[in-house]
Amino acid sequence: MPTQIKENYLKAIFFLSQKNVEVSITELSNQINVSKPTANNMVNKMEKKGWVLYQKYKPLKLTAKGEKIGALIVRKHRLAEMFLSEVMGFGWEEVHDIAEEMEHLNSEIFFDRMDEILGFPTKDPHGSPIPDKNGKISKSNHINLTSIKEGENIVLCALANSSKELLLFLNKKKITLGTHLQVQQIESFDKSIVVGLQDNSQFVLTFDVCKCLLVKRM
Repeated sequence: MPTQIKENYLKAIFFLSQKNVEVSITELSNQINVSKPTANNMVNKMEKKGWVLYQKYKPLKLTAKGEKIGALIVRKHRLAEMFLSEVMGFGWEEVHDIAEEMEHLNSEIFFDRMDEILGFPTKDPHGSPIPDKNGKISKSNHINLTSIKEGENIVLCALANSSKELLLFLNKKKITLGTHLQVQQIESFDKSIVVGLQDNSQFVLTFDVCKCLLVKRM
């Protein structure tokens, strides 16, 4: 099994790959917040383990073995977030850092029991898909809020960015997964969107916030 540090690298490469990002050493070092030489050194070690394919000046790619390990780390993280949220009552803005610690527990039975208690969820508190026990992950058909037209009714399904700052902002606006919104106006100048809630309240979401919200049409 990989060490905790290697697990963090595998998870980062897996995460970036799922976002359709070409994973360079620079991109990886930024994601993990280490220097490029440090990231390069670790990638070389992971290549020797058969977890990544690495050629200089070309994007990093996970092997089938590395992809499965990365997916199972993500599975543990997202199951932990769901358990913390649904069973222990933590807010969706509180669960990430705790789950970062829990994801390194090397106990399959522990996470299998967690999965069972939760009723085998397919998504985490932020709407991100939870890989199954074989590391398979489903793709969603959600649309970015920036693609929605004026007058359309939508429901919030997931977040493209689950930073604590964004989650606290959404808390203030009383927006959670499943919240119904109507796009009432799109400002031509900065692409900010005026949205309305079911209680007839309305407010403005900046373009940067809208890029983080994944929705489906009603």
